[in-house]
Amino acid sequence: MSDGPQVLSESELDVLKTLWELGSGTVRELNAALTRKGRNWAYTTVQTLLARLEAKGCVACDREATAHRFRPMVSRDDLLQQRLIALEQDLCEGAAMPLVHALVAGHRFSAEEIAEFRRILDEHEAQPHPQAGPRKPGASKPASGKKPS
Repeated sequence: MSDGPQVLSESELDVLKTLWELGSGTVRELNAALTRKGRNWAYTTVQTLLARLEAKGCVACDREATAHRFRPMVSRDDLLQQRLIALEQDLCEGAAMPLVHALVAGHRFSAEEIAEFRRILDEHEAQPHPQAGPRKPGASKPASGKKPS
């Protein structure tokens, strides 16, 4: 998948989510799984959506067998990270804190989830921080613009 965030339609995302669940699949297998989810598309519609996802680098196709088998080339976490970075850049001038605040303020978390957040923050705090400089995709940036401590 390219370095930039991929713009996926709702339908493309439905196909990709189904492919993540299956691991891999033929057009027929994906169409059957999508139908079970209430997406009653024609075989050719699923085929077209897979072709678009392949062109965007999100899926790959093994064309060796009679029935072509598709597999995801991007993970849910990778796509989520790309989209969050794009939101951070587009809506928050590159600062992650407004995104984190919006997620935390808008959701009630269990004690287990809060403990996991604390563990992640402790690990993050223990890691050496690079000096402030040009931001690379996937890198963290302090919300205040100050140097990390």
